[in-house]
Amino acid sequence: MTTDSYPRVRAAELAGRRSERDALDRLLDAVRAGESRALVVCADPGVGKTALLDYLAGRASGCRVARATGVQSEMELAFAGLHQLCAPMLDHLDCLPVPQRDALRTAFGLSPGSAPDRFLVGLAVLSLLSEVAAERPLVCLVDDEQWLDRASAQVLGFVARRLVAESVGLVFAARKPTDDVAGLPELVVRGLREGEARALLDSVLAGPLDARVRDRIVAETRGNPLALLELVRGVTPMELAGGFGLPGAAPIAGSIEDSFRRRVDALPPRTRRLLLVAAADPTGDPDLVWRAARRLGTNADAAPPAAAAGLVDFDARVWFRHPLVRSAAYRSATLQERQEVHRALAEVTDPRADPDRRAWHRAQAAPGPDGDVAEELERSAGRAQARGGLAAAAAFLERSAMLTPAPVRRAQRLLAAAKANRDAGALEPALGLLIAVEAGPPEALRSAEVEHLRGQIALEQRRSNDAARLLLSAARRLEPFNVGMARETHLEALGAAMWAGDLGRPSGVREAAEAAQAAPPGPEPPRAVDVLLDALAARLTEGYAGAAPALARALELVLALNADPDLEAGRWFWLAGGRANAIVALELWDAGSWHDLAARQVQVARDTGAFVHLQFALNFLARTHVRAGELATAELMIEEGRLIAEATGNPPLAYTAMELAAWRGQEARASELIEATVQVATARGQGRLVSFADYARSVLHNGLGRHDVARAAAWRAFESDQLGYGPFVVSELAEAASRTGEVTMVKAALEWLSERTGVTPTEWALGIEARVRALLSNGDAAEGLYRESIDRLGGIRVRAELARGHLLYGEWLRRERRRADAREELRTACGMLDAMGMEAFAERARRELAATGETARKRTVESASQLTAQEAQVARLARDGLSNPQIGARLFISARTVQYHLGKVFAKLGITSRSQLDRVLPADPATAQPR
Repeated sequence: MTTDSYPRVRAAELAGRRSERDALDRLLDAVRAGESRALVVCADPGVGKTALLDYLAGRASGCRVARATGVQSEMELAFAGLHQLCAPMLDHLDCLPVPQRDALRTAFGLSPGSAPDRFLVGLAVLSLLSEVAAERPLVCLVDDEQWLDRASAQVLGFVARRLVAESVGLVFAARKPTDDVAGLPELVVRGLREGEARALLDSVLAGPLDARVRDRIVAETRGNPLALLELVRGVTPMELAGGFGLPGAAPIAGSIEDSFRRRVDALPPRTRRLLLVAAADPTGDPDLVWRAARRLGTNADAAPPAAAAGLVDFDARVWFRHPLVRSAAYRSATLQERQEVHRALAEVTDPRADPDRRAWHRAQAAPGPDGDVAEELERSAGRAQARGGLAAAAAFLERSAMLTPAPVRRAQRLLAAAKANRDAGALEPALGLLIAVEAGPPEALRSAEVEHLRGQIALEQRRSNDAARLLLSAARRLEPFNVGMARETHLEALGAAMWAGDLGRPSGVREAAEAAQAAPPGPEPPRAVDVLLDALAARLTEGYAGAAPALARALELVLALNADPDLEAGRWFWLAGGRANAIVALELWDAGSWHDLAARQVQVARDTGAFVHLQFALNFLARTHVRAGELATAELMIEEGRLIAEATGNPPLAYTAMELAAWRGQEARASELIEATVQVATARGQGRLVSFADYARSVLHNGLGRHDVARAAAWRAFESDQLGYGPFVVSELAEAASRTGEVTMVKAALEWLSERTGVTPTEWALGIEARVRALLSNGDAAEGLYRESIDRLGGIRVRAELARGHLLYGEWLRRERRRADAREELRTACGMLDAMGMEAFAERARRELAATGETARKRTVESASQLTAQEAQVARLARDGLSNPQIGARLFISARTVQYHLGKVFAKLGITSRSQLDRVLPADPATAQPR
């Protein structure tokens, strides 16, 4: 669309808006200059948000303008708003990388396919806008953002946060910003000043008005421009003279809608019917509206009175004067009239081209329960879910349940709607639906499923004690009906009990493990979930050595499932069982498998649009990158998880950010996160997180050289023996205890390690064991063990531990007065730690180097002051040969933004081409390590 498509904004509607217009003009100047801008225009109904968007469109000469409007009745249709905005740009689809193009086509229903990765859809939209803006600057205007469908709002919020250098302006107008656009720059528009409001009111009055009446109108409307313009219309001079004509001050939105309703009521019956048809159709398709109107006996001569009243325009699209006109036209009709209109719209909607809107209209037309319509809505839910529209699927299922005549079937559909809401991250609505499920006919299996879902939601709300209790009860209740589901639930119950840890019931973990062992056996041959459940239960009841073979078998089956390209084959396993998978890999000290399993969990969560799971999975994967020394990559994943938390309205996960800050040596931030985590985890009964906070505290203080504090924290975590934490805690404990002379603690760590290496001799475990033995040794024995540790750790994804191994070896060599040898190790440690961003440990290495007589300078090439985290990531990927689109896909930014970052990288590093990156960037800690 061009700016010519939009009506010129009347000056009266923008009276007193100089500062707002200046802000929008500055946005346009930036976009024309090649920059990107995102803005949320916030205001109450009627204050002038739409008028400001019209002003922006009218001023956007030389720019392409695209518009979309959120429609309340269309909030259940996944990607409807996004399609409205992007439809005129789809001729650029072929310019996108194939995966992005396919994801967008599937999301818009243009081609069949499995549910698209929601973030891949976001990246596709970002790339699409970038391609369009390459021809001329692009201004995207989204009105009534609060009424966008959830999928569209999430994608557009994602895009807005990643706009950098695409010559794109993305402006939202909203009554109150939703979580999807929270944090973006805001332009808050308030009512007019008193003098400006009086002038605007005077401009629309037909004759003089008593000053006291005018002042009352201005006061009651609080300077709301649309209220001032509309409330005096349809009110007689006598009513105005008597004092405004309305009994007392009503809420602004209601007053405005009442004004519009009076104008609608004054129209001829056939015109009111036409307006009702247009209001019930969210697409604005005039052909569809006219075909439905004709079915109701309404012809073209019904339109002029509505246009003359300034309520609606029938053009290339049907445009209402204001969203409240649509609301007034719809609400002023009787229920029977609305049902007749929806029935007509359903009859003229193509069941092949738009089956979901047809189903929705049929549902609105149904006077009561209707099994056929309920089934059609259920099919729509399936299509929405296949496109990744879990929120839409939940809405379709809920409406389907309300129209289902059979009580048992109704309860089943309500339960399905609750599950879809839970997967979409809408946890409170899911709990509300479960109350309705329980009101249905009693059924033992369904009651067990309800308890199961309540337990899953409790776990995702971080209520570990409640989750463990609910899930264990559900698992036992499911055993007579579905052994497979019961065993899956036992695994979830075991995980919840482990999260509760010492802060739950002291016997909770063992009770869950014993209940799992007592559960009926799984099918033959056993599934991965069955072997995993048996292995973890054995580990908790029989100890490490006895459980090691079962743990190894479980990991073998999990890895086989990981290699299966069919995501659907293990969807539940990767979503609900992902945390247990990671624990098994860590218990077996397999760094490569730990990373691969975490990456798989992220992939499945993305592909299914399960945001709550994705939030957890990203944090798991970030931890593997921290251990590999890839701190910049970990930071990007943590940030993505934070954005998901904002989008879903669920609490963010702070524990990986806490670990990252500890490894970076950021004392103030790490300490704040540690204390906050302990406080929240204690309140929620999450003992596992308290232990993890102690581990993070030990990392922080080992880096800062405060080994006594590190030792105390590491010992607390070590004694709690949380599954999967051993590989992290034991090395911190051994280092801190050896530096403070607590030999007994070092020996305890070695004994614990030896039990594991005796049955699980991986390079990671043997490398840490050799280091701990070196801490207890002297002379040639110690040196040989330090070298063995470094050799073993050098070929696996634990590069952070490798760097610290060089540091410990260098410190030992300096104490042995072998300065030249010490310098070599300490230089290596300092370079690695600097490159990784582990500043506290790097500073330790610099101090040790200074003690050998050598002055060590901080690296500047990859330091935070030289390259930002994202610039460093872009530089490394470009050095490794990835193209701009490939880098953009990896980092969820556009190819144009990649080029923008590379330009800044080249300037900072004093180079002119990609080929020089290999020379100026040192050995990359982010390079994947072989297992």
